[in-house]
Amino acid sequence: MNRDPLPQLTVQQLDYLVAVADAETWADAAASLGVTPSALSQGLAEVERRLGRGLFERRGRRRVLSPDAEPVLAYARDVIARTGDLGRWLDATADGSSGSLRVGMIDVAAVGHFPQQLRSFRQARPDIEFHLAVVPSSQLLEQVRRNELDLAVIVRTEVDPSDVVVRPIITEELAVYGPQDTAEQLEPHDWGPWVLFPRGSHTRSLTERALLEIGAPLDVVAESHQPDVLREMVRLGLGWTVLPVAQAESGPEPLVPIRRTPLFERSLVAVTRRGALPNPLAETLVDALINVDEPTPTR
Repeated sequence: MNRDPLPQLTVQQLDYLVAVADAETWADAAASLGVTPSALSQGLAEVERRLGRGLFERRGRRRVLSPDAEPVLAYARDVIARTGDLGRWLDATADGSSGSLRVGMIDVAAVGHFPQQLRSFRQARPDIEFHLAVVPSSQLLEQVRRNELDLAVIVRTEVDPSDVVVRPIITEELAVYGPQDTAEQLEPHDWGPWVLFPRGSHTRSLTERALLEIGAPLDVVAESHQPDVLREMVRLGLGWTVLPVAQAESGPEPLVPIRRTPLFERSLVAVTRRGALPNPLAETLVDALINVDEPTPTR
């Protein structure tokens, strides 16, 4: 039986397609690839010729991907991601001392729970290319999906996404903090106003649910992704907050919880893109994070 002919596309041509989809302009896409706009245009014209269909449409003076091109773009992203996985896997398994690892962590993981593990990992492997991004969970998850990160440590959501592999790492406590001169004498129905993580984050959802369960009103006057900013707002008397104990009660000016009992717990997990080739460096780091023995916070 004769097989259907396969489109003769190169990885470079697919990379052109992804670059155009992600860049603001064709000039930006060409610059990111290190080619001229003319070479980029010719390369994409060749992709269209080999596929036997157009991928772009005109919007004013701009050429943009048409909706019909989405399946081709998804295929291109997958091929580019898997090719990158293969290159990093080859580097990482060559002799165990080289290669690259792109890691993302929320701030409490990077500077609160695992700074020593990160230092030890880097010191034991000085020749690897190690990149660390510290941003909120939603951004890290998207970067893993787009193959911009090999591994991310994020807050676990109620339902694990189907396109990533999830490994539990640690469970941490979050407590309530408020101005100390009056807060300890107040009942939950008198707590607030609040300065919290932004709406839409999983931790914000957990916080709102826990506060409502104990009858605390949700008068939110400020939001920030930065725990240090929320801590300072509490010190200035601008509001109450809910923070991981590891962040709120560390440093030279730790906050004091309103109650000894934590408000709730959340889980931190390691996520990798499902279907990616195993990265030995990522697996080694995750094992080190899982096996960390953290001291119990003292209050």
